[in-house]
Amino acid sequence: MDAFGDLFRGVRAQGSLFGSSTLSAPWALRFVDGAPLTLCAVLAGGGWIVPEGREPEPLDAGDTIIVCGPGTFAFVDRPGTEAEPLDCGEHCARPEQGGTRHRLGWHDPGEPTARDATTLLTGAYPVRGEINRSLLDALPPVLRVDSGGKGDPVLEHLAAEIADDVPGQQVVLDRLLDWLLVCSIRDWFDRPGSRPPAWYAAQRDPVVGEALGLLHADPAVTWSVSGLARCTGVSRATLAKRFTDLVGQPPLTYLAEWRMTLAADLLVEDPAATLGEVARAVGYADAFGFSAAFKRIRGVSPREHRRVAVPGA
Repeated sequence: MDAFGDLFRGVRAQGSLFGSSTLSAPWALRFVDGAPLTLCAVLAGGGWIVPEGREPEPLDAGDTIIVCGPGTFAFVDRPGTEAEPLDCGEHCARPEQGGTRHRLGWHDPGEPTARDATTLLTGAYPVRGEINRSLLDALPPVLRVDSGGKGDPVLEHLAAEIADDVPGQQVVLDRLLDWLLVCSIRDWFDRPGSRPPAWYAAQRDPVVGEALGLLHADPAVTWSVSGLARCTGVSRATLAKRFTDLVGQPPLTYLAEWRMTLAADLLVEDPAATLGEVARAVGYADAFGFSAAFKRIRGVSPREHRRVAVPGA
């Protein structure tokens, strides 16, 4: 697992796909779920996205936009539209799925579809835990990837799949939406003039990228700078300087912070796990050394972190 892929642990669409094929102006959809991460893609037509407290942004066919919550946002035919906003949230969701559901239209199947109708897909992602929060910290409040006038095979697959109700449809839609989410964030990080996190750009360096891969593949190993240097084929001094220059912190500092991020989630995911078990899972020999490192890096003890995150634990 690489550093970028690691941040997507547990970020999965689960029946939270919303679709409409009959949005004819004037119209306004207001998404009130307050999801931590929401992806919107326009399959046909166009409109404007209006995030809470930010300027509206246009969306054309083939464009994708990612909104970081918990603020609400609207999707409208144009700024200042006269349409009465239709809230999309709890009342049009299946509660067991935690998000807006897939819908094949707002109208009766017998009604004609307008030529200028807009088809919008939205995936509301539950983002839980410290690893996923690290992903949100790496993103701007609103991230827009335009189509550039080119067709997107993922969007084409989505359009074809949403057209008919077939067995397994929701599973296919969820997986395609996940694919679109990862590709959109990666495309945005890679675009000219973007400002991706230092660790993302560093992955392209043949030496530092390999070192990052080793740390993420097995963070519990007793890594040393010398050991990483041997694995990457450079001197200890070269690795230390190159890693610090590109990532912004020394290798073992990066590793310690990543271990504590993993530990923070382990403490919550398994309340029955002892501190010693969590310590060993992230590379510490005993609970004492682990607790001291956790408090130094995260500002609270492991027990306090668990107590706040899991009441009654």
